[in-house]
Amino acid sequence: MTSGEAGETPGLDPAMNRAPNSEPRWGRRSPGGREAGFGNDRGGPTYAALDLGTNNCRLLVARPAGDGFRVVDAFSRIVRLGEGISASGRLSEAAIDRSLEALEICRNKMRNRGVTRARLIATEACRAAENGAEFRARVAERLGLALEVIDRETEAELAATSCTPLIDPEAEGVVLFDIGGGSSELVRLDRSPRCKRGPPLPQIRGWISLPHGVVTLAERHGGHNVTRDVYEAMVAEVAELIAPFAREHGAGLHGVHMLGTSGTVTTIAGVHLDLKRYDRNRIDGCWLEAGDIDSVLERLVAMSYDERVASPCIGADRADLVLAGCAILEAIRRAFPCPRLRVADRGLREGMLVQMMREDGAWGEASSDNGGQAALS
Repeated sequence: MTSGEAGETPGLDPAMNRAPNSEPRWGRRSPGGREAGFGNDRGGPTYAALDLGTNNCRLLVARPAGDGFRVVDAFSRIVRLGEGISASGRLSEAAIDRSLEALEICRNKMRNRGVTRARLIATEACRAAENGAEFRARVAERLGLALEVIDRETEAELAATSCTPLIDPEAEGVVLFDIGGGSSELVRLDRSPRCKRGPPLPQIRGWISLPHGVVTLAERHGGHNVTRDVYEAMVAEVAELIAPFAREHGAGLHGVHMLGTSGTVTTIAGVHLDLKRYDRNRIDGCWLEAGDIDSVLERLVAMSYDERVASPCIGADRADLVLAGCAILEAIRRAFPCPRLRVADRGLREGMLVQMMREDGAWGEASSDNGGQAALS
């Protein structure tokens, strides 16, 4: 996007509008909304959160509403940016092309919705790739999007921020997990006190990031013909990585439930509910008992690749990845044997939206009994 196009994009963050032609206009961090003069012809600030992961490219556009936000546009596409990276160490041209195409759609949606503040993040694939910086430069030059490569601690914090509203208020705490494409995060959360305004703040006791996600694990072990032995080998590999965290945070699980966010856990919920097509309203916030999960995992491990492709909750895009995700989940469950799991169809994008809106005072006073601070330790 050139300087002459600024007038075609009403409501851009002024910090972006001041960017010279050689710099991207979208994704630069900006001051708080009120001080920056946010607002557009649609009646207030509009926020965008983009998450370019190892497997998916996702966008949410939203506006503050009540003590939360209202989504006005969304986009999700499997791009497999990290495909083959574990072997080559580089992002392939095919993966880059798929990602650029998806990112262009996201850029156009942000323009059309008059976005006034945006945060655009990239995760494990861009962290690990030798040509990650080169890829981000191409994105900036071609699309005017400035991707921010976040670290694993930030991933854990964003996942916790988005999912905290789903903690059972009667629970003592939760074990949160986010199974990604190139990495997976576990977070031990205490119960959050209520905020006066806005969503509750996460109370983080501890966290860990595993260097395995569904893409990397499937590429190591194979995702098409997954025997019981291969599946158990994946579980064992992940369990070894989890063990130190489990020794520190696995005791005293009475009154603690699991809280999962990822394509893996939403797929398991969809299979359990026997959905003929995905329905977020039935998935987000639903509860699964340990026996329910056992039953679904057994069904999935017993399926052939073609049967996984034919499943309406899996499909061709995820058929070679879903058992790697199941193995990661099973390793987590064995380390943290909680009787209940709550499913979250939300993640890093929602966490970014909450953080930006809180910074901008979108919900007014948002303090809690502990001063409104989330602590990463």
